[in-house]
Amino acid sequence: MNNRKRLIIWLFEKSQILYTKYFKKNKPWHINKSDLLLYPEGSFGKKLGEFLELHGFDIIPKAERHDAYHILTGYNTTVESEIAQQYLCFGNGKRSPYLFGVMILGTLILPEYIGFYIKSYHVGKTANVFHNLDFKNLLNTPFNDLQSCIFSKSHINKLIQSHHA
Repeated sequence: MNNRKRLIIWLFEKSQILYTKYFKKNKPWHINKSDLLLYPEGSFGKKLGEFLELHGFDIIPKAERHDAYHILTGYNTTVESEIAQQYLCFGNGKRSPYLFGVMILGTLILPEYIGFYIKSYHVGKTANVFHNLDFKNLLNTPFNDLQSCIFSKSHINKLIQSHHA
């Protein structure tokens, strides 16, 4: 991993703590990874728990939806995918100071991924609006049903192709 990616990871870690503590106004879900893993097989909640388990993450209070975006889009947790996911959310209509910060700094520090970022923006623009869904109330929903309500088959194929950009 190069120094520019290390810098972005450091910025993510430091800014995330401050942002969720002082700026996020939404209520935490009061759910943990173990709770999510108890959801029915194939459900959105179970998939979210499996994602957290696979990556060794715990759910971040007030930022739970970020990991929901990961499993819905299929974006992994590499630095460039984290930035591209923000572009996708921007294309989908999400607006937040954190999103703008990630997009601006990410683009300036890792400009070689601009094609991936732009493809991600376009996928978000043409997908059904999902950035404002109440994901906590959708935890029992079958994951494939939820994903197909947001992304068409062609969107899902574009997501897969953009990961290989």
